[in-house]
Amino acid sequence: MPVLLITDRMPVRPNCVYIGHQERDLHVLNGEFRLRPISKPTGWPNVITVFLESLTRNWAGKLIAVIYSGYDGDGTAALRGIKEVGGVTIARRVETAGQPDMPLTAIASGYIDYILTAEQIALEIERVALEVRAGRRAHKRQSAG
Repeated sequence: MPVLLITDRMPVRPNCVYIGHQERDLHVLNGEFRLRPISKPTGWPNVITVFLESLTRNWAGKLIAVIYSGYDGDGTAALRGIKEVGGVTIARRVETAGQPDMPLTAIASGYIDYILTAEQIALEIERVALEVRAGRRAHKRQSAG
C-alpha cells in the first residue's frame, strides 16, 4: 500500500496508509482530508479524538479505530461515537504497548471491542474488512489472551 503524507483537501482513497502532520487537527469532510490549526495548543494534544470525532460525523464508510500506543487518553473521548455509528474499536494490549496510557484509558472507557497484540490487530482488521466486503458483520466483544 502507498504511504502518503496528508495534505489539505487530499481525497481519502482505500488501500492507502496516511500520515498526519504534527500540530494540526485532521478532519474528514466530503471524502477529503482537511487540515486545521491545532485546537488544543497547550498540554497534551487531542488530535486523535478530533480526527475520530470528525470521522463519526462525516464518513459514510465502515470505521475501525485502533488505539495503539501513546500518552494521555487521546482518542478515548471519541470511542463512544465510533460504536454508535457501528464501528469497531480495538486497543493494543497494555503490556505490549510502548506507551500504554492511550490503550489503558481506552480499555477503561468500556467502548473497546477487542484488546489485542500488534499481530492480532492486523489479523482482526483483515477479518472485519473481509466481512464488510462480503456484506456481513459478525461482531462480539473479546479480549485475546
